[in-house]
Amino acid sequence: MPIESLNPATGQRIQQYEEMAPGEVDRIIGAAHAAFPAWRAKSFEERGVYLKKTAEILRQRKEEWGKLMVVEMGKTLAAAVAEVDKCAWVCDFYAEKAKEFLAPELVETDASKSFITYQPFGVMLAIMPWNFPFWQVYRFAAPALMAGNCGLLKHASNVPGCALAIEESFREAGLPDNVFRTLLIGSKQVNAVLEHPHLKGVSLTGSTPAGQAVAAKAGSLLKKTVLELGGSDPYLILEDADLDEAIKTCVTSRLICNGQSCIAAKRFIVVEPVREEFTRRFVESMAKVKMGDPLDPAVGLGPLAREDLREDLHAQVVKSIEKGAKLLLGGAIPKQAGAYYPATVLANVTKGMPAYDEELFGPVAAIIGAKDEADAIRIANDTIFGLGAAVFTRDVQRGEEIAATQIEAGCCFVNAFVKSDPRLPFGGIKESGYGRELGYHGIHELVNIKTVYVK
Repeated sequence: MPIESLNPATGQRIQQYEEMAPGEVDRIIGAAHAAFPAWRAKSFEERGVYLKKTAEILRQRKEEWGKLMVVEMGKTLAAAVAEVDKCAWVCDFYAEKAKEFLAPELVETDASKSFITYQPFGVMLAIMPWNFPFWQVYRFAAPALMAGNCGLLKHASNVPGCALAIEESFREAGLPDNVFRTLLIGSKQVNAVLEHPHLKGVSLTGSTPAGQAVAAKAGSLLKKTVLELGGSDPYLILEDADLDEAIKTCVTSRLICNGQSCIAAKRFIVVEPVREEFTRRFVESMAKVKMGDPLDPAVGLGPLAREDLREDLHAQVVKSIEKGAKLLLGGAIPKQAGAYYPATVLANVTKGMPAYDEELFGPVAAIIGAKDEADAIRIANDTIFGLGAAVFTRDVQRGEEIAATQIEAGCCFVNAFVKSDPRLPFGGIKESGYGRELGYHGIHELVNIKTVYVK
């Protein structure tokens, strides 16, 4: 079955690719397995040379590959170019830090010597989404390769050009053959890849249902999994928040990647004393964002990645309104080519509405009123998700305490929007997944943590 990329801004086909046959997939997995011994035998310094070169190539070609992202999935050009830069950063980061992070650790016991050593697993699979088509891959690939693993990529089917460009970046950097390969396959072939005896583990970023399916299969095979899944991030606006900064930050976060980010702000939980002012000013700010061609530098909101995703999002908006939510902005599918959906704000959102209970993967904000701080914390935690969260208050110590001990999430920011950073662990709890990517903890998900005891 062919795999094709469509420009979501126009609906026009960009290119069509032939899906790899099962035999070719099996051959690539076997080749990666064969490449593993020589790759793991290289020193951290030797592996780092390839990652550093990859970072150079990413910076050199960021405009080209940024535009590729725009035409395949619709994010704005500025955001796409910045994404390629961030990929270069994570390659440099692990090239410099992997040896330190994976250094053997001595532990005093009754042995003459006992220590912990970190060894690569072998061939690892990355199943990655379309919303950050470069970043999601490199934040897996950089630590996985530096740890001595070989990597396979099964990318989302609507960004095949990006998938092939990523493989090209490593090949251009001189990475040995078959240490990193892209598999152009659909979801129906994933189970066969997971079942392959040479495949040792999988890292998936995607929807909760996709994560559940892969985890169930990998679990039955006792293979390592790391899952970063959906989110419905709460942003708590307390009565002493700096509303100028809070509103600016909240609008930015809600519209990141045209609203299609697992860690975008989605539920704005506002305490009663500032609810009315926040709502009014937030709507005014959202209304000012220009929607249009993502290649236009003046545009802040491009199309959704696919028309079916827009239909799903609109259905959630309509159902929320039917259940009593108040539409303050947007909420109508525009009459123009492309998968566009306007910046939308829903108020009076309560439990039982899709805008409260489900992830809204697009530029739709849900404003939820709270009586006070305790009520805001209760509402923030009243979700099946637990990826990111943010707290806005002028009392930084108070905000830090709430973030550190009161909010159920994998990461919580104070007076800032949630973002990933190579230096910090990233991931979620509850139905947002398990395991961590990035930082010291992320690379340890990709190795065998081995105890050595010498009498």
